[in-house]
Amino acid sequence: MSEMRRLGASGLEVSALGVGAWAWGDKMFWQYGTTHGREDVQAAYCASLDAGINFYDTAEIYGYGESERLLGDLSRESGRSVVIASKFAPLPYRLSAQALRPTLETTLARLKVKQLDLYQIHWPYTLIQVEDLMDALAEVVKAGLVRSVGVSNYNADEMKRAYKRLNRYGIPLASNQVQYSLLKRGPEANGVLKACQQLDVALIAYMPLEQGFLTGKYTRALPPGPRRFSPLFWRSRQARYKPLLDTIHCIAQGRGKTASQVVLNWLMCRDEHIIPIPGAKNGHQARENAGALGWSLSEEEFRRLDKASRRWLY
Repeated sequence: MSEMRRLGASGLEVSALGVGAWAWGDKMFWQYGTTHGREDVQAAYCASLDAGINFYDTAEIYGYGESERLLGDLSRESGRSVVIASKFAPLPYRLSAQALRPTLETTLARLKVKQLDLYQIHWPYTLIQVEDLMDALAEVVKAGLVRSVGVSNYNADEMKRAYKRLNRYGIPLASNQVQYSLLKRGPEANGVLKACQQLDVALIAYMPLEQGFLTGKYTRALPPGPRRFSPLFWRSRQARYKPLLDTIHCIAQGRGKTASQVVLNWLMCRDEHIIPIPGAKNGHQARENAGALGWSLSEEEFRRLDKASRRWLY
């Protein structure tokens, strides 16, 4: 398994594993300021860099822009080259694709960079047509403000529409960022992974650890804060998850790896177009995630995980 992956046909190359920065500076929720602060985030960033991870994903809505500010500051302080991705949120009050360029310029100002490596449309649930948003993305590419463009949470048909529109301008659709894990295997069943393979589009997998559930560190007795209300922790559903969790931990123990490393490795082994972006809120989590690199599951181990998680294909 290669340690580097192509970001679709964009010409950019990134580490096979990235970092999702949604919780960096996120004062909207319970994490930031209670479980971690700036020093923790800095430790996570530096540990990821030291492990060879060069791909960092953020968005304007993460912490009302604080995630972008933190990532920009940490990138400058390190002095090392990284690939930064952010997103445009088609919020209800943004009724036209003309809102994209000034929003991007604000993102660039927060990051304190002149050009963004990857700019994505955060979700397709908007009154703005896919084609109009792609026209706006093409405009910022031509203006030199963005190196490559992608989408997020798009289904296969929406992806193809985006790809077709961008192709008019000779611009590739670099990526589609969707939720994908052993518990959320929808991209395999709904045509998104197949479309990524056919169109040469990277599939950026967010929440690959299901916010820690697949690591086994959270239990019903010790749920993660307000997530205790998640169906993952309903007593009636625990029997459903046990065979998969047992398989993950059995393979991890035999390999001398952690559960999270096994889960992330399964995704990277699944297809070369897939780039998982687990979150990391401190140096320990970042180093643990990075331990998913540098080795590969055997075919037999991969099949065991595939079988144990098959019920979540649909």
